[in-house]
Amino acid sequence: MHLIGLSKPSIDPHVTMPAHFSGVPLSEAEYVLILLHGRGATAESIEPLAHHLGLPAQTAVICPQAANNTWYPLSFMAPRQDNEPFLTSALMVIQRYLLKVVEQGVSPRKILLAGFSQGACLASEASARLDQPLGGLLGFSGGVIGQEIDVALDRSETPLAEMPVFLGCSDIDLHIPEERVHETEDLLKKLGAHVDCRIYPGMGHTINADELEAASQLVTQQWG
Repeated sequence: MHLIGLSKPSIDPHVTMPAHFSGVPLSEAEYVLILLHGRGATAESIEPLAHHLGLPAQTAVICPQAANNTWYPLSFMAPRQDNEPFLTSALMVIQRYLLKVVEQGVSPRKILLAGFSQGACLASEASARLDQPLGGLLGFSGGVIGQEIDVALDRSETPLAEMPVFLGCSDIDLHIPEERVHETEDLLKKLGAHVDCRIYPGMGHTINADELEAASQLVTQQWG
C-alpha cells in the first residue's frame, strides 16, 4: 500500500517522532484507527476523540506525533512547495504506519484514517493519494492540500472504490474555506469514494455532536 507521488525528502523532520498507542496492541488488532492531531496539538490530546467513534473492541489506535506539534508550517492552502519538506515528511509518516499495519496482517478495509484540522487536511491528502481503498476516512475540518489541488490526484481510475468518507466543516471556518471542502468531496468521489459531506452554518473550528454521530454510523456500517 503506497501513496502516489511521494519521494523521500532530503530533510525528514517527523521521521523520528514517536506515536501514542491505545486500544488493543497492534499485534492483536483486527481493526486499526490512525488518528492525526491538529496544529499545535499532540498525539495524546487527539486520542480521546477515538472514544467517540464507536470503534470495535479489537481496535488499535495509532496517534502519530508531529515534530514541534505542527505537521507543516503554513496554511494548507499555501503553495505545496512552501510547506516542504514538512508536508512530504508528514505524508510519509502515514504511509509508514499504513505499511506497518498491513504487514501485521490487518486488511486495508479494516484501517480507518481520521484527523482534525491540520490532521484532517493530511488525512484527506493521504486518502487522495492511496492506491487502494481503506475502511474509511473521517475528516473533521479539513481538505486536500495546496493552493491548487495536485493535478496528479485527479486520476482516471477509481482506487478508492466504495471507500466511505465523512467530511464535516463550518461554513465560516477561519482556517478551512468551504469551497475546498467541496473540492475535496468532488475529488474523492471521482476516485470512487462514497462521500458524506456536511457543512454546518455558523459553527466554530471544532467537532460537533452530529459529526460524531455520522462518524460512528460510518464505523458501524463498515465494521459492525
